[in-house]
Amino acid sequence: MKLFSHASRPVHLGPYPLERLPRLADQAAFSPVVDGVRPAETRTEGPLGASHAYQRYVEMFDEQRRGDVAELAPVPEDRGERAAHIKSGLYFLDADMVGCGRIPEAAWTDGEAIRHRFSVVTLIAFSRSVGTDQPGDAWIDGTRQINADLRAAELAVITAGYIRRLGFAAVAHTPTASELDLERVALECGLIESVNGVLRAPYIEGGFALSVVATDLEMAQDAPLAPRGLKQSLDTTRSLGWMLGRGGTRAGLGRLNGDHRPLHMGRYPMERIKRVPEATTLIIPDEVRRVPVRAGGFPRAAHGDLGPKFQKDVKVFAYKTPQAQSYIQQIAAMVPHQDGDVAATIALETDDPDRNADALKAFAYHLGGDMVGVCEVPEYAWYSHNGAGEEIEPRHRYGVVILLDQGYETMEGASGDDWVSGAQSMRAYMRGAQIAGIMAEHLRSLGFSARSHTNRDSEVLHIPLVLEAGLGEMSRIGELVLNPFVGPRFKSVVVTTDMPITPDRKIDFGLQDFCQKCTKCARECPCGAIPFGDKIMFNGYETWKPDVEKCTKYRLGNLKGSACGRCMKTCPYNIEGVLSERIFLWAAIKLPFARRFIATLDDRVGNGSINPLKKWWWDLEWRGGKTTLPSKGTNARELDLNGGRIADKQKIALYEPDMLPAGDNRWVPVKLERKEAIRRGEQAETPAAAKARVGIDRG
Repeated sequence: MKLFSHASRPVHLGPYPLERLPRLADQAAFSPVVDGVRPAETRTEGPLGASHAYQRYVEMFDEQRRGDVAELAPVPEDRGERAAHIKSGLYFLDADMVGCGRIPEAAWTDGEAIRHRFSVVTLIAFSRSVGTDQPGDAWIDGTRQINADLRAAELAVITAGYIRRLGFAAVAHTPTASELDLERVALECGLIESVNGVLRAPYIEGGFALSVVATDLEMAQDAPLAPRGLKQSLDTTRSLGWMLGRGGTRAGLGRLNGDHRPLHMGRYPMERIKRVPEATTLIIPDEVRRVPVRAGGFPRAAHGDLGPKFQKDVKVFAYKTPQAQSYIQQIAAMVPHQDGDVAATIALETDDPDRNADALKAFAYHLGGDMVGVCEVPEYAWYSHNGAGEEIEPRHRYGVVILLDQGYETMEGASGDDWVSGAQSMRAYMRGAQIAGIMAEHLRSLGFSARSHTNRDSEVLHIPLVLEAGLGEMSRIGELVLNPFVGPRFKSVVVTTDMPITPDRKIDFGLQDFCQKCTKCARECPCGAIPFGDKIMFNGYETWKPDVEKCTKYRLGNLKGSACGRCMKTCPYNIEGVLSERIFLWAAIKLPFARRFIATLDDRVGNGSINPLKKWWWDLEWRGGKTTLPSKGTNARELDLNGGRIADKQKIALYEPDMLPAGDNRWVPVKLERKEAIRRGEQAETPAAAKARVGIDRG
């Protein structure tokens, strides 16, 4: 649990207080010692180890180290601003440490002419380990180096691609494919130091991976660390301020970061949330009709159902910014690896459902998941037809659901519907695709059929599975499950499998009552798509049903930003997670009478407004094959305290399953009958009536 907020800490400084370390004043006099060794893994891989599952993803990133350079973009000339921007982008991608510097001639290892003078160095620490004989150890041990190497490669390749889209040459140098001495370059920019023959990263006790982007984008340089002995080094990095996380940095006292918790339990105390046998919203399974991928908002736009304008918009929706393009390229490259052949025999020691569930969770956290749950997959959670119009037969009994935080820090600097919104989504989708792909690959090697389901290619609907896996409750936002610790600020990815696992129970943290009393997301929705009114029944389940047509059109047609996450930005559950917030979270869960007050207080303290210190990205649009300034400007919304004025006039269109396109409909537009959908919205069945009709006695 963090003691201090990072609200006043610029994003480019990162989670560790590197700015507090003594550095060389005369960089020209620096003579690095590069013959030291890095801390190595202390555990070796056994017969069930998962290192093999990483290989194709390592190769995928290494194949994308280089690329074409676009026209020069309108970027600032100031070298300091450039360095801060690139560093912030890497911290947004969950880098542990980032440094910028020059590349000395001696750092090149291939004997060719030097191509780039400037470097961006990324450091990724090993994932944590707690004790021995923990769930997942048999899979994870021996993979911490390759796990960090893969993440370092990912960040270098993505950053190099982004820089090239800005009009500057850039090449990624990864742990497994490089023409540079990565350690020499990291020493030059003060990211690591040599102490008593050991190459160590300040503030990090264990091992790490390095990657470098070599570029001609001129940036301010970080100086090398001043030479010091081990004691001096430890004294500097173990000050009281650092141990407690002063200034919002990652605390040196591991317990404050959750480092003491077993890996399979994650960093969030979900075990403290009340577990219940049934979801807190009514679901009548026999009345839930399976729907095809073709019926989704974006597929309908792509098929022309929303008209030619939105059919054109959907083609560029995910590609509107140079940042998002870098992520999307990786998402597409992973699709062919979502499924594969299954080993002929089932591995030993994989028949215990309890231990399997914990091992899957530990592995997902090791790979970078933020929250994990497991469940049985209801038949209605499977799409009826895939994106190609082919029927889907439910084939796996169980699901592993992984949530990826879209980033509180970046969300704080955004309006929710500006030029970073699309990148927030695609970054989480990309990371999720990688995690789920590796997990599914390993499960198949153990003899169990498994498939990853990503935003690009999924055979299951994620929302019912997030609910089933005990990761949240249905919220007023509608087609979104809200989590007590990260609120709506996440994207999901799913792995389905036939490995036997013990499902998690669903949760109840009082959200139905809270959302009934709070209408902030509805008030702040730019297009009025979130209902102010009560829940209804839709396709066999109870929900605050949003107007999908309005939401889709706004996200696709947003002229002053890419996509939209305004509801996530302004939700009272979108919290940082510091100690001072815990009392309000506890009260929202435990004290029903306090919920309306908490919702009102959220406005009074300005939660949901823009923190300008956290706006690290440049407002740039990708248009006509190059990066330009946005032609229509940028959304910069503050709280609209009068947004509820539309409540009495609001009409929500309800497109029920019989109004949706057939699953095998390919490229034949099906017009949306909005008048009929509004009529159905006005006449929708209430949950109370549905319970009475089917004889269910539930509060």
